[in-house]
Amino acid sequence: MSPNSFEQWRRDVVAQVEQGLDQCLPSIDHVPTVLHEAMHYATKSPGKRIRSLIVCACADLFGSNIERAIHSAISIELVHTYSLVHDDLPCMDNDDLRRGQPTVHVAFDEATAMLVGDALQPLAFNVLATQPINISHEVRVRQIHLLSEAAGTQGMVGGQAIDLAQIGLKMSQSELELMHSKKTGALFLASAEIGALCGLEYEESYREPLRSCARHIGLGFQVVDDILDASSPTEVLGKSAGKDLRDNKPTYVTSFGLARAKEMAAELEERTVESLMCLPRSGGYLSDIAKLVFNRVS
Repeated sequence: MSPNSFEQWRRDVVAQVEQGLDQCLPSIDHVPTVLHEAMHYATKSPGKRIRSLIVCACADLFGSNIERAIHSAISIELVHTYSLVHDDLPCMDNDDLRRGQPTVHVAFDEATAMLVGDALQPLAFNVLATQPINISHEVRVRQIHLLSEAAGTQGMVGGQAIDLAQIGLKMSQSELELMHSKKTGALFLASAEIGALCGLEYEESYREPLRSCARHIGLGFQVVDDILDASSPTEVLGKSAGKDLRDNKPTYVTSFGLARAKEMAAELEERTVESLMCLPRSGGYLSDIAKLVFNRVS
């Protein structure tokens, strides 16, 4: 896959996701207008759309196209955005900056931010349930099941609960991996499987290598995130740099040091490449996304 073809494909995915989000979100002219404005503010802030790219890459890998996968990608972005809005709240991580702009509770207020998350999550499932493509009811239900698992106590919510409970405490590598397999990794895993289910050529024999690849990419994303938090300035990160250390939160860097964290990222990248080799076309665009994750600047 040439770099140019990937970049064009990436731009196409992001453009269609942005357009789709605009179409599925309630109009800011409709009551309650402030809540709807805040939903647009949160969802359409400039992000990398990594999870959307994974959805569409996995659909492409199994014989589909962007149009067939776009509603699945939008549903993932809605759940991801809801999780960010809630994670930033004063009762959670208490962050003032996200994607280079004030967090929702700062730009609006805390109650509105809470309601934004409450509204985005059911909207995500509505998008999945009503996607206007020729997809079987069985597959549709399976996608909804995967997303609900990734968003619940065995996924993001459970990971956040563990994260909050461990502030100021030491965590082993296996404990950190468990926490982040839920808080970060679960949605990466769901993105890959939900996207693959959009494909017309997806077979169960590919499920385990696909899950393995997504698992490594998701964990790698978190390790790199911890490295960037410790080594990059706020203006590069788009969020408050060094906050994990100030808040006494266990991360790969605070637990094992910057050098070891970089080694862990390299090890995860190697495992990702091994998993990609078990997929059609050595992972196709998923291989390019893995490079983005492990080599990102911010």
